[in-house]
Amino acid sequence: MKRVSVAIVEPSPIILEGVSAVVSHSPALRVVCTAASVSELVPLVRTADVDVVIAAVGLARDIEGATELQAVPIVGMQSAIVEPNALRRFVAVATLYTAEEELHRIICDAADTPTEHNYADSHELSERERDVLILVAKGLTNKEIASELNISPHTVISHRKNIVHKTGIRSVAGLTVYAVLNKLIDSDKL
Repeated sequence: MKRVSVAIVEPSPIILEGVSAVVSHSPALRVVCTAASVSELVPLVRTADVDVVIAAVGLARDIEGATELQAVPIVGMQSAIVEPNALRRFVAVATLYTAEEELHRIICDAADTPTEHNYADSHELSERERDVLILVAKGLTNKEIASELNISPHTVISHRKNIVHKTGIRSVAGLTVYAVLNKLIDSDKL
């Protein structure tokens, strides 16, 4: 089994060391390089065989400007609330509260994700997609959402795919932040 090679870029040394340690716990993953900035990471990525980059979401603009990273799937590590559009550059987003096993799964899935971003021209969510997004943000499962909205679980899955396509956000945490920032749900009701 080929191990997924991971590079981590994070300005906070505490978060950098913590994420590196958590990633290293998985036998399917290996950390090949770490950096405190994108400019420090780029030369390392040129020489290392990197399958996935984990980057602080606050570095999204720097990442956009780094052409060497365009072909590498990037998982955002969110430690603060940011604009939803900042999350669009990432194939997935994890938070500091993401469980270790879930982070490992996100990274492995990202390694298999094409890096070409093909988001819908219209980012406007339909009324039903907003309903589904609100229930996702509240932590309901597909089956629970289907029951709540009186639709089939397959329809819920279809709406969730449309939401991901329109927003470019795959993780529940990222979608929750999107819902809060776009005032679809009050953070007190989560």
